[in-house]
Amino acid sequence: NQCDKAFTNNSHLIRHQMTQTGEKPYQCNQCDKAFSQIVHLIKHHRTHTGEKPYDCKQCDKPFSRKSYLIEHQRIHTGEKPYQCKQCDKAFSQIGHLIKHQRTH
Repeated sequence: NQCDKAFTNNSHLIRHQMTQTGEKPYQCNQCDKAFSQIVHLIKHHRTHTGEKPYDCKQCDKPFSRKSYLIEHQRIHTGEKPYQCKQCDKAFSQIGHLIKHQRTH
């Protein structure tokens, strides 16, 4: 037991333990990358196959990850959830906020 974290679900405990030990049992069969969770291997595998299962309903642009689609949809909605605490300027992507914060 390396830390004091507690889990109600045994699978969450096992996943946490693998993070602590650095164990990565899920190996990509096309490159040398390995992952601690199978879901990360599945997402990675799309970089080799080019699969893009998530389509924007507004413009039909496809994405390999749901998070990329969500970020893209902000172009259509105008949502800017990342706000600079120093000047209140808002951004649709966290990376844009981080880049902006370097200007202060």
